[in-house]
Amino acid sequence: MSHTRTDAGASLNARRRTRELTEATDGRVVDVLVVGLGATGAGAALDAAARGLDVVAVDAHDLAFGTSRWSSKLIHGGLRYLASAQFDVAHESAVERGVLMTRTAPHLVAAQPFVLPLTPLVSRTQASLAWAGFRAGDVLRLAARTPRQVLPAPRRLTATEARHLAPSVRPAGLRGGLLSWDGKVSDDVRLVTALARTAAARGARVLTRVRALDLTGAGARIRDELTGEEGEIRARAVINASGVWAGDLVEGIRIRPSRGTHLVLRSERLGTLPAGLHIPIPGETNRFVLVLPQGDGRVYVGLTDEPVEGGIPDVPEVPETDIGFLLDVLGSVLDTPVTRDEVVGAFAGLRPLLDTSGGAGPAGDTARTSDISRRHAVLTSPDGVTTIVGGKLTTYRRMAQDAVDAATAARGLPTTPSPTAALPLVGAAAPARLGALAAPPRLVRRYGTEAEAVHALAAKDPALAEPVLPGHPVTRAELLWAVRHEGALDESDLLDRRTRIGLVPQDRAEALTAARDALAQTASVRP
Repeated sequence: MSHTRTDAGASLNARRRTRELTEATDGRVVDVLVVGLGATGAGAALDAAARGLDVVAVDAHDLAFGTSRWSSKLIHGGLRYLASAQFDVAHESAVERGVLMTRTAPHLVAAQPFVLPLTPLVSRTQASLAWAGFRAGDVLRLAARTPRQVLPAPRRLTATEARHLAPSVRPAGLRGGLLSWDGKVSDDVRLVTALARTAAARGARVLTRVRALDLTGAGARIRDELTGEEGEIRARAVINASGVWAGDLVEGIRIRPSRGTHLVLRSERLGTLPAGLHIPIPGETNRFVLVLPQGDGRVYVGLTDEPVEGGIPDVPEVPETDIGFLLDVLGSVLDTPVTRDEVVGAFAGLRPLLDTSGGAGPAGDTARTSDISRRHAVLTSPDGVTTIVGGKLTTYRRMAQDAVDAATAARGLPTTPSPTAALPLVGAAAPARLGALAAPPRLVRRYGTEAEAVHALAAKDPALAEPVLPGHPVTRAELLWAVRHEGALDESDLLDRRTRIGLVPQDRAEALTAARDALAQTASVRP
């Protein structure tokens, strides 16, 4: 299970985009057109291409431009859905987590420990319920056949052990903790990029900055957002995977977005964090604020679950009310609460939840978005467009499979069963192979077997070994790699998505020159 070299077929860049956009609009009829290149859309492009279908996938912006880059970076095992009796969703989540961790992306998805500190604010009844939940989560792991060596068992912690794993927690009244494990992706955008590149290696034409203006069951009228030129992509089957914007392209699709906000803190503010934190939200039985160390000098704190009314922005704003809420919950367990001026960045994502209320919309429906099912839905319009909505990052592969199944069936397109549950993504390899790579561990966690090629760029040119900005681990070689192989077309692609430098505005400003240098060097530096 490995891709041990830089496969030219998996490389996305400006030259390839120009060539394949010309091909896609030359009047030919492709088998499948996918609109949207988040996790589900990129997954659908890979699924269809892996079945031997001729695929074009487009996005008006960039890979993972929408919801897929704003997640908690967790690959959940479905524990939360047991509490609401969504057993099928919980089992599906656990199965898909196991697929990612053991087969398709073990270089990107690994086990993440979490500590739930048993502070005076957590009653013994709450602690017992949480412990029962963690044990139930371990049963889910077993049912999904994920090995124990991949996801360790939950266990109780003494107060000393809890303080060791969570040194910033207030010691007064701390009576111990609960240790649990879940999956965590090194970076959600890296997962989407790997999906898109694996699809490209299978022959899919992956085209960013291509907007679908009109969508029908026979294809789309599109516009190249770089040149303004319009054209047509003809297809036998069409999949609308545009997330929260799905209703803009297909009539009758009602999305009820939910906003999930995260804060970004400097790691030194909370000290060494060997584990993440589960912090119970006061008054809630099954909701937590999570503290998520990222390994790049930053920590994320999230998340909220609030309904969004009105239009859908390209990049959601973070309201001060969300920031205040997260700081209050975080402060309930810290020895020294975090202040507002210590929040160096914040981001919000919109979950594309299907509105099944049948009413007039959010204003007429009192159900909380946190209570809406995370089941995904596949809907086929009267003219044959298949739309996939709902779900979550963890289950993208199953969502993509179901969308391709439905789209090909609706249009009478011959196909084969999906092979993606056993198809390694670019960079994937068994742990022993990854551990033997001649590259820094951080690069291996982000690039898998391609880490050696990224590292070699810096070895050939010492200037490329330099960090993009002081105190941040991303090097100039990684920016160059993103332009040459990962489809990055401008500074925003580099800083806001291929790396996450842009989550901190101050860091983004400092890194702009390095990003521009990488774009300028592309033609002159060999990979």
